[in-house]
Amino acid sequence: MIVVSDSSPLIGLAQIQRLELLQCLFGEIFIPQAVYDEVVIAGRKKGRDVQAVSTATWIKTVVVSDPSSVGALLKELDEGEAETIVLAQALNAEWVLMDEKVGRRKLTQMGINKIGTLGILLWAKRAGFLNAIRPEIERLQAQRFSVSQSVINAVLEEAGELG
Repeated sequence: MIVVSDSSPLIGLAQIQRLELLQCLFGEIFIPQAVYDEVVIAGRKKGRDVQAVSTATWIKTVVVSDPSSVGALLKELDEGEAETIVLAQALNAEWVLMDEKVGRRKLTQMGINKIGTLGILLWAKRAGFLNAIRPEIERLQAQRFSVSQSVINAVLEEAGELG
């Protein structure tokens, strides 16, 4: 399975020490250079715990070879999201890991499967890698991970943990 990731799922999962869930669920993850730069280079400057991302041998950084396609998407998206989508197209990815609403909308328009950080946690629970996702969501929120309460409630309900 070919999976390409944007920054926020990597950052969120690394901050709660659950990055390994991506390897358990997908094996190998591809990220564009812009995402590596945002997560690892800029992340260090912001004091984020991103060491796990920079040392994970199963996360493969790829230089996007179609700058004109990236440029066309920059009108709507940031560089990391744009490169993620272009890389996903180039690799014919089965899934893109992305949380940002505008980027997710663009993926839907393009017919590309997407899943966000909370969806990854839900998949991990269903696959038996987590017993519960509520504590993980609370840890994400403590790290100032931005997600609406309605999305949290929907995911907790689907996980059988609402209430």
